[in-house]
Amino acid sequence: MVKNALQAQLLKAGLVDNKKAKKLSKQAVHEQRTGVSKDAEVKAKIEQDKQQKMARDQALEQEKKAALQEKELKAAIMQMINQHKIRDTDGDSVYQFIDGTIKKVYINQQIYNALVAGSLVIAKENEAYAFLPKALAERINQKMEGFILVNNSQSNADTTDEEDPYAAYVIPDDLMW
Repeated sequence: MVKNALQAQLLKAGLVDNKKAKKLSKQAVHEQRTGVSKDAEVKAKIEQDKQQKMARDQALEQEKKAALQEKELKAAIMQMINQHKIRDTDGDSVYQFIDGTIKKVYINQQIYNALVAGSLVIAKENEAYAFLPKALAERINQKMEGFILVNNSQSNADTTDEEDPYAAYVIPDDLMW
């Protein structure tokens, strides 16, 4: 009842008995059927797959956390803009600025003068525009860029060219045509 030559040789040498030989042959057949003989390779592959899955899960978790933090920061900035915006701005003066296209807002003269002087800024509030104090605009820009559209407190001298013959003639921003 010996299945291969190696087992027959072991039986003749007296190293194993019939009972042990049957057990070994059954074990070999079982290993071939179930694939357990490659146990170390399979375990290594499983462990590698686990490590890769954990790395993917951690990267996905980091992305979710970053997106959530960005969303929370945007909500906090929108709340700051809503709380500190100047409410009574309706008037007859027209102020034009660029937000993708040229936008036009009608404001009172006091707000207009403050915008031109640079003590107020224009911020984007969802689909509308809000007028904010300059100090608040600086805090918002430190947290996240992109909300402040118009800030006239920044000097235009940086953009002038030294070789420009008309550099000495400054054109005021509040010039009415």
